[in-house]
Amino acid sequence: MNSFTIKDIESLTGIKAHTIRIWEQRYKLLRPKRKDTNHRVYNNVDLKHMLRIAYLYRHGYKISKIAVMTEEEIRRLSIEETGQKGTHAQQVYVNQLVEAMVDFDQVKFEKIFHTVLLRMGFEQCMLKVIYPYLEKVGLLWLADCVIPAQEHFASGIIRKKLMVAIDGLDMPADSGERFLLFLPEGEFHEIPLLFVQYMLKKHGCSVVNFGANVPLEDLRFYTERKRVDHLYSHVISNFPQKTLDNFVKELGKHFADIPITLSGPQVARITHPPANITLLTTLADMLDFARRKVTS
Repeated sequence: MNSFTIKDIESLTGIKAHTIRIWEQRYKLLRPKRKDTNHRVYNNVDLKHMLRIAYLYRHGYKISKIAVMTEEEIRRLSIEETGQKGTHAQQVYVNQLVEAMVDFDQVKFEKIFHTVLLRMGFEQCMLKVIYPYLEKVGLLWLADCVIPAQEHFASGIIRKKLMVAIDGLDMPADSGERFLLFLPEGEFHEIPLLFVQYMLKKHGCSVVNFGANVPLEDLRFYTERKRVDHLYSHVISNFPQKTLDNFVKELGKHFADIPITLSGPQVARITHPPANITLLTTLADMLDFARRKVTS
């Protein structure tokens, strides 16, 4: 089980440490353990509970109202809030995918995916249904409603669809910009990176994807032998702040002559990136980045 400092909780939830301390004292929202130094220490259960609270707080719930809720009420409301997003038809598809995932129903999951694909095309299918679905799965994880086996089941299907779509694109010209994609050590969420690979290849870039959990030494070995014009990575996992900061520092130092782009929900926690690293904090930023490559 991971342990987190109050600064980690601040970074992961977006709630200031000072505010968290006040909430603990006034509303007893969390009861962290303390080290011998009297510093607060939080576990995975604390983190998930605080993420749910932060999610509701940002959606207009007053902290005084959240404080009198049971844990079950907080879990239920966090699920209901995500159901308000998107059009009705798209939300129906998202809910159907969740149901198929929970039941391990591969035939149903693939049938829904194929239906959306025919109606929207691959890019819009990913943007309007699959990404909202992944967001909802994340909230279901916070609410203890999804087990890892269910998530892996669905992710495997989506991953396969992405790889088929990537393979179906025309090969880019040799003169195109060459990207090396990877996920850092400890990061295993491949779907966003595969979608970036799809978009870059679609817009004329040559792409090599090293996949998940890649040591920086492997990247250096490749870049010393092959031309690489750009490095790209995506960070979803809730790494402790020190781990994330060290990764960014080492990445910028080892590949100082190569432009690097980092995307994903965790890059907002990066405060002082090296000069050669660009941060993309939203899905729209990622899309704009990939689409610009068509004219660059």
